[in-house]
Amino acid sequence: MSIGNLPEDGNSLEDDRPSIGRALQQARISAGLTVDEVSSSTRVRTPIVRGIEQDDFSRCGGDVYARGHIRVLARAVGLDPEALIAQFDAEHGGRPTPTAPAPLFEAERIRPEPRRPNWTAAMVAAIVAVVGFVGFTLFSGGGEEEGSTVADETSSPRPSASAPTNSAAPTKPAAPNKPDPSDSAIAGVPADKVTVKLTAEGGQSWISAQDHNGRLIEEGVLREGDSKTFSDSRRIDLVLGNAGAIKLFVNGKEVKNVGTNGAVQRLSYTKGDPEAG
Repeated sequence: MSIGNLPEDGNSLEDDRPSIGRALQQARISAGLTVDEVSSSTRVRTPIVRGIEQDDFSRCGGDVYARGHIRVLARAVGLDPEALIAQFDAEHGGRPTPTAPAPLFEAERIRPEPRRPNWTAAMVAAIVAVVGFVGFTLFSGGGEEEGSTVADETSSPRPSASAPTNSAAPTKPAAPNKPDPSDSAIAGVPADKVTVKLTAEGGQSWISAQDHNGRLIEEGVLREGDSKTFSDSRRIDLVLGNAGAIKLFVNGKEVKNVGTNGAVQRLSYTKGDPEAG
């Protein structure tokens, strides 16, 4: 072989290796799996799987989510995910440098519980007023004749100071304890709908939400600190690109262990208790 045919930079082996999409497609075919079967087992949508196999990562929502999709697809078809991710980084300029987190949105203000009326102070004020009125009446009537005073007292005795207290300020039943504002917010979700709230707490995440008819409600990146709430009369279907960063409430109840950082999750929820369903 002539010198001109020798590799100049030693990358002939790398040039001969298939692309990421081609490698995933060949491994899937060798494993006897269809695109729909891979989509079902990995919870990666079918259009995204087909796009990746054509080396089109535009549907992934960014390089971070593309790496996550490559990882789960490689495991599903029996390939080494780290080698494919390293190849992806080499072809797309490497991993991005960490950026400062976006400022968090101001937390929703919790409405303070209204102050209850102070019935004890009202009763004390009423008692003082009644005692003062009785004392004033006694002193003002001191100039009358003794006989008439005695007659009046024997015929119609004066009410005691404590007697008017009950009529002047009747004791009202104590107001029922109001629930904590956060509990009221959870209990206030409509029982005839499914309501889903997503909050990005551990970083940003690509999300997708569809109603029971398959209509796309929302799709895009949920930045750290942002929240989104979706409702439907029957079912909400979710796709989370970075499940470990999402705090999830379904029908007012928090769902624990949604997923790990970088993991892609596909979830569906209907009305009622999410754990019971």
